[in-house]
Amino acid sequence: MSKKERVGIIGGGPAGMMAAITAGKNPKNQVVLLEKNEKLGKKLYITGKGRCNITNSIDISEFFNYIPRNKEFLYSSLYSFTNDDIIKMLDELGLKTVVERGNRVFPESNKSNDVLKAFEKALRLNNVEIHLNNEVSAIEKSQDVFTVKSIRGNLEFDKLIIATGGISYPMTGSTGDGYKFSKKFGHTVVDPEPSLVPVVLKDKYLSELQGLSIKNAEISVYVNKKLKHSEFGEFLFAHFGITGPIVLTLSEYLSNYKKNEIEIKCDFKPALDTKKLDTRLQREFTENSNKQILTVMYNLLPRSLAKVVLEISEIDLETPCHQITKAERQKINDNIKGFPMTYDSLADIKLAIITKGGVNVKEINPSTMESKIIPNLYFCGELIDINAFTGGFNLQLAYSTGFLAGISV
Repeated sequence: MSKKERVGIIGGGPAGMMAAITAGKNPKNQVVLLEKNEKLGKKLYITGKGRCNITNSIDISEFFNYIPRNKEFLYSSLYSFTNDDIIKMLDELGLKTVVERGNRVFPESNKSNDVLKAFEKALRLNNVEIHLNNEVSAIEKSQDVFTVKSIRGNLEFDKLIIATGGISYPMTGSTGDGYKFSKKFGHTVVDPEPSLVPVVLKDKYLSELQGLSIKNAEISVYVNKKLKHSEFGEFLFAHFGITGPIVLTLSEYLSNYKKNEIEIKCDFKPALDTKKLDTRLQREFTENSNKQILTVMYNLLPRSLAKVVLEISEIDLETPCHQITKAERQKINDNIKGFPMTYDSLADIKLAIITKGGVNVKEINPSTMESKIIPNLYFCGELIDINAFTGGFNLQLAYSTGFLAGISV
């Protein structure tokens, strides 16, 4: 009987678990999964507001529209293990899924822990040896053997997959270890930046709007007065700025521009053009001519927002509607359709859902995830310079690249 190949996988997140499951299916492999945390898959708990947005159900060919960079690198992996494949795999493991708004796929139970249980079951079925609470400090290679140094001693492997993630949400264990390991083996690392991250504003009104959730709005990004990006949907005012689905998507673009070039505006009534909104304002003011302007504005906007719109329009809150001039009405219109948001920065990378940047894709074989520099060294997941928009797409990149690495060892 031939000796089994020892396959080591560093990082027990979605990509690492998928790599381990897939590698374990090959009877010639003896697979060991090393995780620094006390449990696997910590990042699964924070996706989809704690419910685990497993993937997205759109056709796999459409996924590339939601990948802003290095999409060509991902063709092999995404078509090798698709969104249908992960749904089928979980179903066979006893986990039922449902599709919700935006084609987002969730566990039917709404419990992220059930997704992790399914992965753990698959790891057991494929005889993966799991080492928890075992942080790796260094990796060396001598001849054809990788020596992985950890707090529990040294382990030797014939093949090694690094799946340590980025540096966003460090409480999940993603602290950038993989960048250090990759650089030691001669790989270049594209500087990590936050992606899918809240936006910091420097407007005084934030203290008044903190906690206000807005639906059916459109936020637009202008660069040197030219419209560059717009997103329609939901967002939330926070004490530091704005967050929520459309803000996270726009954050991907903001890092491409200089701070002083960026202007952000929000349209709170995108279904009405300027003329129709003016007609609505005229009607409200005429029908309520003796009422104070603030009271009437409550018919159009949430209370705290109505107050702020009038304040930045420089209109006294107690002014009777019949005293509002055409010019003042135009100011109100302008600030409802183009509410000013003064950009300061992206929030700290620790608040980012994912990391943009990582191991340079030019140094990785896209058909196998193997290093082009070091034979038998593989990468997968967020450690690589790949990222996608919110909606289950990033987890799919983790599964797909993990699968390809696992099937290639």
